[in-house]
Amino acid sequence: MGKGGGCVPSKKKKPPSLPPGDGPAATDVGGAAPIPIEDDRTTGDGEHTATTTSAGTTPAIAARIPVRIFIVFYSMYGHVESLARRMKKGVDGVDGVEATLYRVPETLPREVLEQMKAPPKDPEIPEITAADLAAADGFLFGFPTRYGCMAAQMKAFFDSTGQLWREQTLAGKPAGFFVSTGTQGGGQETTAWTAITQLAHHGMLFVPIGYTFGAGMFKMDSIRGGSPYGAGVYAGDGTRQPTETELALAEHQGKYMAAVVKRLSQSETSGSLA
Repeated sequence: MGKGGGCVPSKKKKPPSLPPGDGPAATDVGGAAPIPIEDDRTTGDGEHTATTTSAGTTPAIAARIPVRIFIVFYSMYGHVESLARRMKKGVDGVDGVEATLYRVPETLPREVLEQMKAPPKDPEIPEITAADLAAADGFLFGFPTRYGCMAAQMKAFFDSTGQLWREQTLAGKPAGFFVSTGTQGGGQETTAWTAITQLAHHGMLFVPIGYTFGAGMFKMDSIRGGSPYGAGVYAGDGTRQPTETELALAEHQGKYMAAVVKRLSQSETSGSLA
């Protein structure tokens, strides 16, 4: 994963909480508070450092190598894409970590998509190939459900990673999931749960969010997608858009995942995982 020179001792520091309006207050549910996301920093700007010294001089040069998280998704009507964009905000909010959005290739013919009234894809988000995955330190995969499992487009993409599997290129890299379902019983948990098999065969590390969103995971006064497995949105008949709570959960997952991947990257760089 991340590469760089030796790290200086970490200073554990909690990142700022979600901004007002991005999630319910922790006091809303019997004092349940979000589990702190520790942001290990090796320098003042969160980057790995490589310093050299000589007689009469002071350490000066920092090698800036950002930790890279790829947010890879399939979205037919834009619901999963909305979560992905907000998730990127969460990742980019952690010092020393950057997110890149990618979409997987479409497998349906254009005429079928037109009959389904699917909106055109955003040309600014590039399609990803299996070989591109090797450049990332961690992943967030997003997809809608199809009978409680991932959509065929995402499955086809995973099926194309055979060479990476043979070479064990992705082994040890962390990954998480976020999903979209049409109804409350449509697979918010099973869609992510059944996708874990893809990670297992690659030797990747599944990173759920658990209940780190705190009180936001317990609120019952509105319909909300998402589960301990990852962020989620209810699409309904396609016209329902993500609520602010669903988007805030996606942002939280991005921030949480960034902190985890960064810590693992720094541990590997310092040799503690050797």
